[in-house]
Formats: sequence, structure tokens, C-alpha cells
Amino acid sequence: MTISVALVDDEAMIRVGLRLVLSSESDIEVVGEASDGVEALDLVARTRPDVVLIDVRMPKMDGLEASRRLVRDHPESKVVVLTTFDEDAHVAAALRAGVSGFLLKVAPPEHLVEAVRTVAAGGGLLDPAVTLRVIAAFAGQPDPSRTTSRAAELEALTSRETDVLKLLAQGLTNTQIAARLFLGEATVKTHLSRVLMKLNLTTRVQAVVFAYESGLVRPGEQNSPGE
Repeated sequence: MTISVALVDDEAMIRVGLRLVLSSESDIEVVGEASDGVEALDLVARTRPDVVLIDVRMPKMDGLEASRRLVRDHPESKVVVLTTFDEDAHVAAALRAGVSGFLLKVAPPEHLVEAVRTVAAGGGLLDPAVTLRVIAAFAGQPDPSRTTSRAAELEALTSRETDVLKLLAQGLTNTQIAARLFLGEATVKTHLSRVLMKLNLTTRVQAVVFAYESGLVRPGEQNSPGE
């Protein structure tokens, strides 16, 4: 099945580069381009792409506001934010908005292709070089009332579901979680689906944010569950 992708960036050269990389793949089709957030909303409404690659800093409407609207109005289109290392606060806001992941603009072409396929398949792009560093930054200054509320919601999870969520928040893949907990990958996916359902979340990225905000995982923590 072909994966449809929309490109949103105010720099034409960036869009050209993204298109060249993605169009070389037989299972990916670029269905349109936009140069700002306003154009992005119209483009996605018309083309209904599987994946939207969107820049943060753009005229008229920035990528964060556009992402929030896209996640709200077009949940079938998975949003991946294009970012650089100097945009931590922006990325933190996008995480809470429910985007499916982040990609560095300097990422190698193969990472771009892998990201599109991963997100289109329903996964989250949790690049340790971006996402976990950003989460650690805003989790370091938690909102006490939000932390208390989130911690209470954790009680809905079983101990195994809590273990899976904790390892996910530490940046482990499904395969790594399965190996750490001596489970099959299918079982891990089932646990993650239940975690999302019980916590009323829609993406793995939101689950990671939840884990930090609840205090289940703290910045820099890499211990195994129960340690």
C-alpha cells in the first residue's frame, strides 16, 4: 500500500530535498506541498495524507499551531514535526498537542524514510536525540497539580502495563521492551494498546509525556522496572 505524504516547510529547498528522498521509494508518494501553516490546513483537508511532515518556524501560522489543529481535525493524518536542536520549548508544546513524532532536519535520508513508514504504520517516532531530551527538559519543571492528577491515573494500569510504559518512556523499542520483560512483541503491543486506552491517549509520544508528567520516569532514569 502506498503511503501518502504532505510536506510543509517555508524553505523551498528543504521541500525539494524531502521530495527527492521520499519519491525515490516505491511505497511512498508525495501528494502536495505547503509553505506555511495556513496552506498546510487546506492541503491536508484536500489530500488527506497518511503522514504530514511539518516545520516549526513558518509565516502566517507556525507549525505548532498548525499541528494542534491537524491532530484535532484530521487524526487520520499523522503529524511529524521537523525540528532542530534549538527548539526544545516548541517541541515540548507539540508533544502535548499529540503529534506522532519528531525528525531532525539533518537526519540521514534513510531515517526520513523509516520515520514515514513507522508513523504511517501507527508507531511513534521517539528519536532519543530529540524527543527524550526535550521531555526531560520540561519534565524537570513539573506542574505539581498535573503530576498528582497523572499519578492517580496510573492506578488504572496493571503492574505489567506500568512496566511497559516505563520502558517505553526510557526510549526502548517494542523489541527491546519484549527482551527486557521476557515477553513476545505481540504481547508488548497488546499492553501498549491497553495503556493508551486506559489513559485516554492516542499516540506513543503522548504516553511518554504522560510517564514523565506522572513521575513514573524521571529525567536521566535508565533503571529496569522494579529497580
